[in-house]
Amino acid sequence: MLYLDIPTTADLKSLISHRDDICLSIYLRTSPVTQETAGDRIELKNLAKQGIQQLEAAGVDKRHVAALAEHLDDLIDDDEFWRFQARSLAVLATPDNILTFRLPNALEPVVEVSDRFFLKPLLRAVTFPHTCYVLALSEGTVRVIEVPSDLPATPVRVEGMPKDAASAVGRSTLNDRSPSGRIQGTEGQKVRLRQFARQVDSSLRALLAGTDIPLVLAALQPLASIYRSVNTYARLAPTGIDGSPDSLTDAELAARARSVLDSLYRDEIAAFAKRFDLRENQGRATTDIAQAARAATYGAVETLLVDIDEVVPGKVSEVDGRVTFADKGGAGTYGVVDEIAGRVLHAGGHVLGVRKTDIPGGKSLAAVLRYPL
Repeated sequence: MLYLDIPTTADLKSLISHRDDICLSIYLRTSPVTQETAGDRIELKNLAKQGIQQLEAAGVDKRHVAALAEHLDDLIDDDEFWRFQARSLAVLATPDNILTFRLPNALEPVVEVSDRFFLKPLLRAVTFPHTCYVLALSEGTVRVIEVPSDLPATPVRVEGMPKDAASAVGRSTLNDRSPSGRIQGTEGQKVRLRQFARQVDSSLRALLAGTDIPLVLAALQPLASIYRSVNTYARLAPTGIDGSPDSLTDAELAARARSVLDSLYRDEIAAFAKRFDLRENQGRATTDIAQAARAATYGAVETLLVDIDEVVPGKVSEVDGRVTFADKGGAGTYGVVDEIAGRVLHAGGHVLGVRKTDIPGGKSLAAVLRYPL
């Protein structure tokens, strides 16, 4: 099982605004298998050492560096924390505080030191789902399955979930032909299926509350359409799993659900590429970092794609968005593309963290603008 604590958009905006004399950002791959986390702890220790060395080389106050190092040492030594991990770990530390996020996607190891956090890798976890729940729904049974990105599917027990349609509506069968108002025949069956679907939706709220994880529906018609008509969860995937879920194992449902997630990803990337081509012809799109920085500073970026792996060191003017590039990173610089992404989010724009191959022209970023600059 993946133990996730993915940041919300509000979390990201708060972190983007944070400024401190020392902000250390560390990303590393981890294993969700508790017995395999010893190597992850060693990796964090090595990455933390790199960050401390950068701070010492920059002449930062030794007391602040010592306080930061103490936070990191405490985390490395916390056996309970390391029992529950996902595919990657983000560690964001200052001399006064340390935050961690366990993420479902495999990220490249990164160490960044600056006066602000390096947050671009977090965008991948927020942008596209790597895990989901499957709701396998039929008249005779209900199953909820957690589908991690690369681990076996796991059944989830949901408090209050009805076991089947008939018992949910207090009947022995849904094929009751006796008249009772309009609750008879085919029409009556649909009414009771809708009652059943509402109970399922209500039971799922406690599981899904506060999450942004997609829900993939596996159901035959007419139950599939009926459930969608009463669903209240915003992240119900528009495409479901065809066929009777009763004939599919948890593993088979998980495999089909991953295909649904892949399709959602491809559709969003394709939609952006189409919109980018159109706006580029109108002077409202760019892959130039300097132009994107200026546009982001003035709140002109509608949607931004950024490469989550690359770090472009430098600084961006708070006044006019002018970019000063640096030959290499250090305590006196930060990720320029990361800073641009933060400004876009603060201005109400949409930011997608992707791989370079998904960005038009294979660039570091691609921006669609609200208006030409």
